[in-house]
Amino acid sequence: MQTTPLKEQGQQALLENYLQALDLEAFQENYQAYAKDAMRSGLPYERFLLALCEAEVSHRKAVRIERAIAGAKFPFVKELSSYDFAAVESIQKTHVMELSQGGYMERAENLLLVGTPGLGKTHLAIGLGLAACRQNKRVRFYRTAKLVDELMVMQHNLRLSRFVAKFEKLDLLILDELGFFPVPKEGSQLLFQLVSDLYERVSIIITSNLRFTEWKQIFADETMTAAFIDRLTHKGYILEFIGESYRYRHRLSQSLTPSDLN
Repeated sequence: MQTTPLKEQGQQALLENYLQALDLEAFQENYQAYAKDAMRSGLPYERFLLALCEAEVSHRKAVRIERAIAGAKFPFVKELSSYDFAAVESIQKTHVMELSQGGYMERAENLLLVGTPGLGKTHLAIGLGLAACRQNKRVRFYRTAKLVDELMVMQHNLRLSRFVAKFEKLDLLILDELGFFPVPKEGSQLLFQLVSDLYERVSIIITSNLRFTEWKQIFADETMTAAFIDRLTHKGYILEFIGESYRYRHRLSQSLTPSDLN
């Protein structure tokens, strides 16, 4: 018995309703085109189904990565592939690319990116964060001063425990520009407590223009500073950025006239 067009339309609508109910977006988008290709090529039903499953898995992975990147709250997107490793001799590309594979997160190790301003510490931190998102890791980016502000607000509103609990579910926390702005004593204590709570549980990437000897400016307490550095460096890597600022070099090149270059 031949199926009437009306019946075919009803079955198609029912199929699409089922696909929507099952949240199979890629199935719904591709099944008609894939079915036509299968009929023309004489492919078995199993091959047709396999192609749809592959499309669905690929789609879900892309959506998951997109959500992870959005949830990380990066201020902008910077890929590792666009970083100029040749301009910063102290940073080895092979080492950074090895770190981008994510093994340090499995071991709850930290990365400390410290040194001269303007050499792309934030760029590398975001690039590593993006790599982690693509590995299905839970990542959160914060300017350190903003995080300290939020910690103090939550403390005053008696919501600190619930707020900190969110960080304990992360795989990677990125704290950018540590020491860029002064931190109140209450805020430095809360930041120290957060890092202590995450110790050996969640990886932390920190960027700072300050040398370790200058970190006491952040906490105004040598004992707390020493304990803070100890927790971060006990299981971690230090990437020291040495050289002349990109931005300074760019401004210098812009200010030079052709006669200056001769």
